[in-house]
Amino acid sequence: MNPQQIQSLLRDVAAGNLPVEEAMVRLRRLPFEQLPFATLDHHRALRCGHPEVIFCPGKTPEQVVEIARHLADHEACILATRASSPQIAALRQAFEAGGRMEVATAGGTILLNAKTPAATPLAGLASGQPHAALVSAGTADLPVAEEAAMTFRSMGVATARLNDVGVSGLHRLLGQLEILQDACAIVVIAGMEGALPSVVGGLVACPVYAVPTSIGYGASLGGLAALLGMLNSCSANVSVVNIDNGFGAAFSASLVCQQVAAATGPRPAMPK
Repeated sequence: MNPQQIQSLLRDVAAGNLPVEEAMVRLRRLPFEQLPFATLDHHRALRCGHPEVIFCPGKTPEQVVEIARHLADHEACILATRASSPQIAALRQAFEAGGRMEVATAGGTILLNAKTPAATPLAGLASGQPHAALVSAGTADLPVAEEAAMTFRSMGVATARLNDVGVSGLHRLLGQLEILQDACAIVVIAGMEGALPSVVGGLVACPVYAVPTSIGYGASLGGLAALLGMLNSCSANVSVVNIDNGFGAAFSASLVCQQVAAATGPRPAMPK
């Protein structure tokens, strides 16, 4: 149950449109719900601004579907990450006919009833809405970028997206400075040596969340080289999440954007 649902429930009780007993029935399953294989935290949206996310590895397809069904009783938007093909197929069968279900197959990310449209290069700029930027170094990093993009959308944060702008062709990034410098927070995803977040951090006055990916030749050690490079960044505004953790980076960046939006409201639109 999210803050809007709680407010609506209280208003209905105050207006006499909902008996107290019925309100108690609706609240009875808060703050958590015990399933045979999981304990669902229905208060997470109230505390943290986002419902519990389904981390799919280690769960059977049936367990993933059951968790999603119970979350759907409380939340309109549901996010599942790192889903396998059987898990995706089970979720499609259970939900695709009844709502807007989107799947980023490469990253195994599923989103039910997204709060915002898909990211475009100028998303957020035209309306003046506080927004994030999502930057990926190469096409091989797209699975992690898709996870981050779905996370932004699940949190209702407009996102300007730049793909394949790594340091081996730096002019591709420098040609997008306006988009980068107007963002409230930036997620930068890179494998290989992981240099891109330091470059971006030196160009902007906002938090940069660096995501090392497990992309690269043998000496990249499955993303360890990129992780260590990012941890040693000389750009003071760069913070680093774990290897391939697009979700964690986008979640943190979304909180920054939400705080900016709450404090300032919509910003003037950028000139076209």
